[in-house]
Amino acid sequence: MYDQPRPNASQTAMTFDQMLERVRYEGAYPTRERAAEAVHHVLGALGRQLTGDERIDLAQCLPIDAALTLTAQIPDTEPLTGWGFVKDLAARTGATPATTRWDTGAVLAVVARLAGPDLLARILRRLPGGYALLFGQAELPRPQPAAA
Repeated sequence: MYDQPRPNASQTAMTFDQMLERVRYEGAYPTRERAAEAVHHVLGALGRQLTGDERIDLAQCLPIDAALTLTAQIPDTEPLTGWGFVKDLAARTGATPATTRWDTGAVLAVVARLAGPDLLARILRRLPGGYALLFGQAELPRPQPAAA
């Protein structure tokens, strides 16, 4: 048996410990435990929003512990905007929206690098508006349907 190449393999393989160190650096967290808490909360919340092939492909790009956190969640039936995502996560964790936005940015900046530009673009097309900024990307206006 040979390992088959993954079509969406991440640009740089990373262990979960390396991911935590990156998130710790991005978020300026004082401990690895605080970074791990942010990773689990944010990836769990993302797992409730992301569906389809993008969910599967992203899980393949993440270290196994992070992938398990993402895929352990059942997707919500009502998708949230980026701001709705932050508010929902803040309510679930008991943190302020500002702290939650910080945590989300720190974690998703690392996730964006692991996913790579092509997969990230697909993820952003699947999610409602407002997520690009959470991933550290420019938010381009989406075309509006013409009025009849």
